[in-house]
Order: sequence, then structure tokens, then C-alpha cells
Amino acid sequence: MSDGGWISTSMPYLVPRATGETDAWTAEAAAHGRNGGQRIVKAGKVSASADVAALLGVEVGRTVVVRRRVIELDGEPNELTDTYYPHDIAEGTPLAGTAKIRGGAVSLLAALGHVGVRVTEHVSARMPSGEERGQLRTADGEPVLRISRVTYDATNRPIQADVMLMPAARQQLCYEIRIG
Repeated sequence: MSDGGWISTSMPYLVPRATGETDAWTAEAAAHGRNGGQRIVKAGKVSASADVAALLGVEVGRTVVVRRRVIELDGEPNELTDTYYPHDIAEGTPLAGTAKIRGGAVSLLAALGHVGVRVTEHVSARMPSGEERGQLRTADGEPVLRISRVTYDATNRPIQADVMLMPAARQQLCYEIRIG
């Protein structure tokens, strides 16, 4: 961690957890002596917006499954995350429900036969809406970071798309890239 806030890395969130392990966020926060949690505020079928359709490679309006969460660090909102799945992958599974998934969604996807092998992330900054500012408890004029992440399987099919909003003043992104 830095003096400015949380250092966010992507790798722990891309690989399935071992059986019986907690989700990656809870484990990462605990490793830093902090308490990580999440509230699932919505889960179920939605029509894909243009943004979501582009991320998942489906038509606008197509039915997809979303899990909308408030990610918390020590009881305070740290991130808003909407995770989208193709309907045929998630419908009828815990991905479409509001219960916490033991080991996390990536582990469940792997158990269902959907293993990510490639990920793309796009990072941008913008001003939050009034609703987002309230949910994240940010100050007026404080920007947010927006990360859109798409996970692809071995056939290059998008199996998961995450759209995350984080208060810029409380985050530092850290990327490690291995070649070969």
C-alpha cells in the first residue's frame, strides 16, 4: 500500500482460487491487515447497453447477466463493480444470484468449464455522476478511475466483462507484464 491509498493489481482476480479459499479481494485485503468485503446490490438478467455489448461481443439489447457490487475496504466503499456474463454461461448459476460465491466468480466459471486465458483492460478517468459520488463517498470535484476488463477463453470468446469505478485519490494501479 502507498500513503495515498490502495494499490490495485489485477492478477489475483484472473485465476481460479484453490478449493476452500476465499475470494481474491477478501484474501488480498487480509494480506495487508485490512478487511475486504462486498455488497451485491443487484444480480440477474439485463439488456446489454452499447458499452456492455461491445465488451462481450454481443448485440445491443441482448440479454446478459450482471452482478452489481459495492466493494468495501474496512467497511468503506472502495469500488463500484458491475460484472457482466453472457446469458448462456451465467443463467441458472450462482452468477445470476445475489449470494456471495465461495472462492469467487472466476473459480465458479472455471468449474463450469469457462477458463480465462487472455484479458484486456482499458483504464480512463472521468468525473463521477452524483449517484456514483454518493455511493463512493467522494468529494466534489474528485475524479474516478474507470477500468473495463474483458476475460476471454481459449476460443477468444468473452466470458466475463467487468466495469469498475474507483476514487482516483484512493487508488494506485500496478501492472506486471510478463513476456514469454
